[in-house]
Amino acid sequence: MKLVVLGSPGVGKGTYTQDLVNMLNLIHISSGDLFRENMKNNTPLGQRAKAFIDKGELVPDEITIGMVKDRLAKIKDNLTKPNAAKGFILDGFPRTVPQAEALSKITNLNLVINFKADDEVIVSRLSGRIICRKCGRIYHLKNLPPKKKGICDLDGGEIYQRDDDKPEAVRKRLADYHAQSAPLIAFYKKKGLLKEIVVNEDYGSHKELIQKRILSVINAVKN
Repeated sequence: MKLVVLGSPGVGKGTYTQDLVNMLNLIHISSGDLFRENMKNNTPLGQRAKAFIDKGELVPDEITIGMVKDRLAKIKDNLTKPNAAKGFILDGFPRTVPQAEALSKITNLNLVINFKADDEVIVSRLSGRIICRKCGRIYHLKNLPPKKKGICDLDGGEIYQRDDDKPEAVRKRLADYHAQSAPLIAFYKKKGLLKEIVVNEDYGSHKELIQKRILSVINAVKN
């Protein structure tokens, strides 16, 4: 099984991706991890990426695509061995139609999952996040409030809300994401690879329901 996962900030994509990795025995390929790994190991691609990052510039697609291509080449043979992973899941790549077109020349995908939640649900999730100024512990106004308002349970530090977690900032991030992701979603819809999974529920209290929803989409593709 070869998958790509998409989803807006705050939708819970990281959690659902880890569920997929565990349930299906997949290799998780994160674009962020690839960058860190290549730069840490000082690979030629890592050196090229670092040169752009150090200048505060965007890393060109060809470098990102090169990292993904190298990673997929390394796992190709391992997938045929006994007890090996049953495929891979790409997280954070592709982000654009040119990247998706390049990926299609490297490998054939079985499925692209787009995790969706209503914008107001996500605004409620993210704008409820508050943090201790001293220790950095994260709370949530609704789901995980401190015992005393404005005071950290651990060290008595002041609890505050970051500017980018305020409702107006979250809505701006979501608007930007929708504008940037729309062409990619349309690209995979046209190819018949895209399946959307709505996840408005809180994961903590609806874990089994959400996992069942995800597996239903997977099984439909397998069959």
